[in-house]
Formats: sequence, structure tokens, C-alpha cells
Amino acid sequence: MFSFMILFFALCYSSFSQNIDEYDDLFFLNFDNEIESVIPATEETISCDCQREHTEWDKLFIMLENSQMKENMLLQSLDEILKVELQMLRAEMLQFVENFAGTCTTYIEKAISQIWSQMDQKMSNNKENGGISGMLHETKQEKILQDILQLNRNLSTRLSQLERAWQWSAQEGDQQSHLSEEGRVSYITNGDGFMLKSLWQELQETKAELKESQKRTTKSSLPAGCETVLLFPMRSKKIFVSVHPTGEMTLFSFTVCTWVKVTEALDKTIVFSYGTKSNPYEIQLYLNYDSVVLAVNSDLNKITAPNVISSGAWTHICSAWSSVNGNVSLWINGMAVVTSSDIYEDHIIPDGGILQIGQEKNGCCIGGGFNESLAFSGKITGFNIWDRILSDKEIIRQSEEDACNSRGNIVGWGVTEILPHGGAQYVFSP
Repeated sequence: MFSFMILFFALCYSSFSQNIDEYDDLFFLNFDNEIESVIPATEETISCDCQREHTEWDKLFIMLENSQMKENMLLQSLDEILKVELQMLRAEMLQFVENFAGTCTTYIEKAISQIWSQMDQKMSNNKENGGISGMLHETKQEKILQDILQLNRNLSTRLSQLERAWQWSAQEGDQQSHLSEEGRVSYITNGDGFMLKSLWQELQETKAELKESQKRTTKSSLPAGCETVLLFPMRSKKIFVSVHPTGEMTLFSFTVCTWVKVTEALDKTIVFSYGTKSNPYEIQLYLNYDSVVLAVNSDLNKITAPNVISSGAWTHICSAWSSVNGNVSLWINGMAVVTSSDIYEDHIIPDGGILQIGQEKNGCCIGGGFNESLAFSGKITGFNIWDRILSDKEIIRQSEEDACNSRGNIVGWGVTEILPHGGAQYVFSP
């Protein structure tokens, strides 16, 4: 037993000695690099790293890294928000179109139908009143009638004042009947006579105003002696009037007279035109804004009466030309405005052409190739052509009291065939 224990201790000692030798061998080896890399950080080293300050470069890199991360996060958030908002907006628009498209279409159709019905009603009213210019004419007529009514009221008031003055004069005469006849005459002459004289002057002025108003009324409605007019409701290349002369148009001289009431005149608004295939511009009478122009053979041979046309008002125009010395003249409302000579003298207007009112002859055929900008819009009446030069008295008489009763021997208003086309028409105008 004792020997066994000695053997056990001997074995333990040898093993311990061997371990000490191995440890000593390891202790003397150089493992500096490996130890530094594998030794875990102690609390002292950790505290030192935390307390170390960052350099400027470290701070800059940290800021850049943080800003880039924030920018990426913001862009991602904004992208998500935009996607969501666009999806919601698209859904709302689709819903709106689905719910209200039909309703909006119905309302638009109703509004359009109402506008068309109103326009049709106005057009019909204008037609009944003599065309588009009927409304303007009606307004002017209403104003003139109001002026006349006002003048009548003033006249009634003045007559009442005169009546009261006479009554007062009679009463005063009775009260002073004891005065001598000479005294009564002197009293009336000095007292009431002044009042009567004043009232008489007022009555004369009222009479003159009433006469002037009646004259304006007659002039604005229709020229004297005329019952029908040619209406050109609008400026159109399809609206014109063809004239078929009673006599031949082989002319050594001519006089053309007509009444014109233009709605709007442009730089060239045709009143009438006569031409042949070889020359579509033998005779032309046209308006240039507020001027009247007569051209023979071409626009190179013309005269102009400036500032004589007023839109919406009747104007009497007479134009005359003679091949002898080329004498030519333009008369406006009975007055010779411009005269000239050497306008295409010794020329003869040939027969066989086409005469049209409200459009320019195009040298081809009736109704073809017209220019809308040259078309006439308004009213024309009393259109006459003579194969001679009318006297001054004849022209003045037509412009004042015989507008439509005097008829030309080539074209006579009311007896020569004058045919409207494309919307032009005859109307009765008050």
C-alpha cells in the first residue's frame, strides 16, 4: 500500500516537471506581433479610444456620410409620396369623369340649343324688320319718335301757358274796365304784349324743331316715293342682284342714280358693276370706306368723292360720264361734289355685258368666282340708268322728292327686270 502511493506521487511530479519545461520554452519565444493582435481590449484601452478627438477630415467624412444618407432617405420618401399622390389623383379624375362627364355634356348641349334658338329668334325678328340693320333702324326710329313726343309735350305746355295768359289778361281787363280805352291798350301792350310776343317766338321755334324732326324721320326711314328696297343681309360671295337692261348698253354717255344705305363699307364695296368678257370693269361704282368712287374702263380712270358716306343712313348718289372730252361728275344728296374731264374720252361702252348690283363682274359667268370682301351689305333702292347726262335740276329733284318715280330709259326702277340671288331680297321698308 505504501509503495503504491510512492509510485503515484512519482508519476505526478514527472508530469508537472514536464509541463513547467514546456511553459518555460514558450515564455522565451518572441510572440509580440501575435499577442498584440489577439489580446482583447481592456477597459483602459476602450476608455482611451472614446476620449480621443476626431480630426477635421474625420468630421467632414462623417458629415458627408450623414448628409448622403439623409438625402437618400428623403428622395426615397418623396418618391413614395409622389407615387401615392399620383395614384390617388388618377383615381379621383377617373371617378370625376365617370360621374360628371355625362352631366357636363348634357348641360353643354342645352346651352348650345338655347343659344341657337335665341339667334334664330333674333334673325327672324331682324328679317321681319327688314334684315340685320332692322334693329339699328328700329332704335333710331324709337329715338326720333321720342323726340317728337317730347316736342309735342313742350308745345302743349306752351299752349297751356298761352291760354292761362289770355285768361289772366281778360280778368285783369275786367278789373280795370274803368280805365280809358287808350289806357287799356297801353296796359295790354306794355304788360301782356311782352308775354305774348315771347310765347309767339317759342311757338315759332317749336314749329321749326318739329318740322326738322319730321324731316329727319322721313329721311331715316325711306327716300320719298320709294316703297321697296333691295336688302343685302350680309357680305357674301353668293349674294348679288342681276340686272337685265331694257335698252342696249352701247353708251356714249350715261347717268346712274341710286339710293344707298350701307351697313359697313370696306376699302372696296361694290354698289354696281358692268363689264364684258374682254373687260369686266367697263363701269364700276363702289364705296371706299366713307368715299364714293366712279371708275370707267379701269381703276386708272376714276374720280372720288371723299367723306360723303355715313353707315346706316340713306345717301343719294348720281354719277355721270360722257365720252366727249371725258367729262365726269359725282353728285351726293343733290350736290355736285366732284367733277373732272379727260376720263377715258372718246370711249364707247360696249353692249352685251353683265350688269350686277352688290358684286364685281368677274368676266366669267353670273354668280361665279365672286370675292366676299367686295360684296355690298345694306339696302339699295331707286336704281336707274340713262343713256344721257341728266341736268342739274333733274338730279336735285330726284334727291329731294322724286326718288323712285323717275325711271331711266336703260334701267328703270320698278319696270326693269332686277333679280335677287343667294339671299338678297325685296323688302317693304317703312
